[in-house]
Amino acid sequence: MIDTAASVRRSKHIAIQVGRGKTRQGHLDQIPVDIQEALILEDLLYILMGIEGAYITYRPDYPDDKGSLHGARFVVSPLLDSSLRDIVERILPLGTYYTAAVSFIERRSHLDFGLINHALCAAMRGMLSDYQTLVSQLEHAFNTSPQFTLIQLWFYLHPTARTLYLLYQLILEFDADTLSERLSQSSPSSASDTEDHAREMALGLGGAQFKALLSMMEKDDRTTGTETDITVKGGEVLAIIYERMQHMSGDPTAHTLYCTLLRASEAPYAAMIRAWMTSGQLVDSYDEFCVKESKFINRDTLEMDYTDEYWEERYTLRDGSRTSVSSKRHQAGIPGPRPASGRLPGSACIPPLLEGRKHKILLAGKYLNVIRECGVEMNRDHLYLDDSLSMNDVNFYKVIDNAYMHANHTLLQLLLKDQQLILHLRTLKRYFLLSQSTFLTHFLDLSHIELRKSAQSISIIKLQSLLDLAMNTDSTASHTDSSDVGDIMFRKNIKVTMAGSGLYEWLLKIANMSGLGGGGAREPADGTLRNVKEKEKEKDDKKPMLALGFDILALDYVVKFPLSLVISRKNILRYQLLFRFLLHMKHVEQSLLSMWVEHKGTQWRKVTPNHPELERWRLRIALLRMRMLVFVQRIQAYATSEVLEPNWRVLETKLNNVTTVDQLLMYHVDFLDTCIKECMLTSSKLLEAHSRIIVTCSTFALYASVFSKHTTKAFIEFATPEGDRNMGERWVFLAKFETHFNHWLKLYLDYIQVDAYSGNVSLLPLVERLKNIQM
Repeated sequence: MIDTAASVRRSKHIAIQVGRGKTRQGHLDQIPVDIQEALILEDLLYILMGIEGAYITYRPDYPDDKGSLHGARFVVSPLLDSSLRDIVERILPLGTYYTAAVSFIERRSHLDFGLINHALCAAMRGMLSDYQTLVSQLEHAFNTSPQFTLIQLWFYLHPTARTLYLLYQLILEFDADTLSERLSQSSPSSASDTEDHAREMALGLGGAQFKALLSMMEKDDRTTGTETDITVKGGEVLAIIYERMQHMSGDPTAHTLYCTLLRASEAPYAAMIRAWMTSGQLVDSYDEFCVKESKFINRDTLEMDYTDEYWEERYTLRDGSRTSVSSKRHQAGIPGPRPASGRLPGSACIPPLLEGRKHKILLAGKYLNVIRECGVEMNRDHLYLDDSLSMNDVNFYKVIDNAYMHANHTLLQLLLKDQQLILHLRTLKRYFLLSQSTFLTHFLDLSHIELRKSAQSISIIKLQSLLDLAMNTDSTASHTDSSDVGDIMFRKNIKVTMAGSGLYEWLLKIANMSGLGGGGAREPADGTLRNVKEKEKEKDDKKPMLALGFDILALDYVVKFPLSLVISRKNILRYQLLFRFLLHMKHVEQSLLSMWVEHKGTQWRKVTPNHPELERWRLRIALLRMRMLVFVQRIQAYATSEVLEPNWRVLETKLNNVTTVDQLLMYHVDFLDTCIKECMLTSSKLLEAHSRIIVTCSTFALYASVFSKHTTKAFIEFATPEGDRNMGERWVFLAKFETHFNHWLKLYLDYIQVDAYSGNVSLLPLVERLKNIQM
């Protein structure tokens, strides 16, 4: 019986080979069932490899689906016996799964898709290799064993069918993009395409990395581009596999399969993490890593970096999240999430397993880059990440935490101890933020002649010499107090500079343009305000600069990397705002004190009981001078004792307990911003009222000699028979100052009281200090 069956089988195979390609379907219904089974078995062996057979063929729409990730679909001859059809239809999907997997591997093996896709394809290729081996064994059994039946075929394929089905479901998750299809068509399809391709290569425009660069440029140009135009690559590949593994966690086969694929796919990503967290090197040729670098930002930009771009923008997370809550700057080039899954597309998607530590990964590399650029060697023995560790391993994240803590601790010690950051900050506080210091008084006394000149006539070299002399005198006086010695160690870093415009004019423009603080007007959507400001600026540029040295004098502080990360140009600008504010107060105070000294002269002390009107006039001048002086001194006292000193003590306490570099940066910026806000330099209404009062006080002090001349002239005229005929004019002249000062002082006090009782409690001490000045 066996020999007869074998001979029948061989005859049948010969008949099939002879008849293949002629009748295709033939008269299958007229063939016995056992012969139908043998014929369909051979077809199924072809189908399992994605090749159509004689009685199982592609669907009519197959040419449209060729190369699709959905795989090829097959149809069985309707003449096949119904007893065989059920098992055949169970086996047919394996051909679809196999062709989909082959298409996926061929497509995503191109360089454009990155290393993670390549690793996934390699793992899938290994699984398909096992499947191909099984098919080869089944074909051998079909050719050699007469007892090989359709049931046996299904018995051997049944376990593999589940694996291929799980692979197929995973592949369908990747079929959400269209850019991948365009990028995968890298081979020329015509002679002209071949010539274009050769020309591009000759010009250096070819290659996968160039295409990847163009792809990223296109994506960066679309801040809210079409999500389906972004390739599934990088972290999104790992996210898809991980989500499938979580959803199928109750299925041991699925969990094992997806875990194997995830472990293989994450290997390149883990290698990038190792390089980034142990050396600060970003090894990411295809833009797959969660951290990206802006290469046009480097150390050289720190000298003119008024936006902290080096620290904030050189290395960032691709998903746009920030490490500091104080940083609210919008990051361009972040695509929107995919509508179906809600995931960020491509490399912007952070693998779910790394989501909780993405900021540590970013910061560790940033810290290491700073340390490396300082030329400091790090001990990396304990930072080694074992290649065998996967993202599913708890030890992998322990090593990440250790690497972050080590990089953070090393940079923190470098800043605080090696670079003596706190002493630098004390130097800034001593010379920039103390209006009552002997240094500022002595410097103004030495340089008052030079500072009364116009901006074009001032000698920066002479002012620098006077500044050094004042600081040397201050340091000599401070030698008796050992706690002050550290504050003056870096005084050589302080340089004289000149601002481009007056303090209050500049602050008012900023407040009115950007709406800083309460009361700031915001720019209309049509850009009207911007056009007005541009016209005003053009007019101002055409006018000669008439500002005096007191109006534009500022101090600069020169530091080197890495201190320039903390004492950045942006923060130095904040220090300059506070210094210029205190300098103006001190200058006006000294002018009013000089006026008081002049009022102690003979013509002011002479008693004139016969001329009561002159007595009242002189008394009103002295009273106005005293009110102005009290106002200026109380503003200075408030700024120094109620704002700067308390906030500085808070900053020192925080710096002594700081644990991370980002905390250090945040505490410093918060200190400066709080001081600027509480000194009322961010509110347009308070700035305007304050500037008007200060201008009135300084102008009044400039007229000290004029008032003295009027007094002397009045005594002479009273001695004549006609008497003083100009007393009315003197009253009118004085009334202008009184009216102006009283008007803006009332508005200033009203603004402060409203803000203080509306929630800005930091202004309450100032309200108490000024409430007795108003008449």
